[in-house]
Amino acid sequence: MAGTDNRVDIKVDVSKDGSETAGAPQDPNDLAGLEAGLDALDAVRVDRTPLRETLVRKVLPPVTAVALVLVVWQLLVWAEVAPDYKLASPSDVWGEVREAWLQGTLLDYIWTSVSRGLLGFLLALAIGTPLGLLVARVRFVRAAIGPILSGLQSLPSVAWVPPAVLWLGLNNSMMYAVILLGAVPSIANGLVAGIDQIPPLFLRAGRTLGATGLREAWHIVMPGALPGYLAGLKQGWAFSWRSLMAAEIIASSPDLGVGLGQLLENGRNNSSMPQVFLAIFLILLVGIAIDLLIFSPLERRVLRGRGLLVAR
Repeated sequence: MAGTDNRVDIKVDVSKDGSETAGAPQDPNDLAGLEAGLDALDAVRVDRTPLRETLVRKVLPPVTAVALVLVVWQLLVWAEVAPDYKLASPSDVWGEVREAWLQGTLLDYIWTSVSRGLLGFLLALAIGTPLGLLVARVRFVRAAIGPILSGLQSLPSVAWVPPAVLWLGLNNSMMYAVILLGAVPSIANGLVAGIDQIPPLFLRAGRTLGATGLREAWHIVMPGALPGYLAGLKQGWAFSWRSLMAAEIIASSPDLGVGLGQLLENGRNNSSMPQVFLAIFLILLVGIAIDLLIFSPLERRVLRGRGLLVAR
């Protein structure tokens, strides 16, 4: 009919992304609740763990394990499963620790080895990182020296001590050479493995945004390869420490000082089992301390940054 208004009113809602939806008007409070729920799904809740719970979950288990080892050790001594010169008691080892502390040599033993190990590891880090980038990104280099790096990584570190002594003599340079030959392949291979696990889409997106050359390596490749790179660093430190101990045990000189490896060898030469046990415990203690103070916090930070670490 003429004069009849045929218009139909339709409510059109425009979503946040610009798309239009037809229907009844929505309550702004409902939208706010929906957004809050989506934000809650993305958020990782991190609560501060109470001190008592931390002590029970993280401190008590290793302390209990150490106490059990000491109890079993003392029981074996009381049972006389071996002569005294073969199995020293915990009290004898503690007496060796006390004597070294009173003489002022205990910290010297530790610092001599730790300073060499850390400096050698930093040198290996400076060499292994660019080498790993080069092997991972250049096909010809990877085909040429990639298998060599894998072979060097499987070669026992002690095998490098005799040639290093012949090449460089009994000095700190020989120690650092052995550390580098043991640690560089592990660091480089760890970085190569991490780069191989980067999704190709990330690399293409970086190039599209203008990240090429050093920018690509710094902003795309290294962050993407960080988990594998960190695993290579941990393994590189383990190889550094073991290589150093092998070098200190085999090569001895007054100019080198007495490190933990030389302390272990001196205990064998003196047929002093307490001194041997002391050296073994100090070597183990340093390895555990470096992992807890350096690598474990780094690993937690990387996992937390990627949303893979939640409070448990």
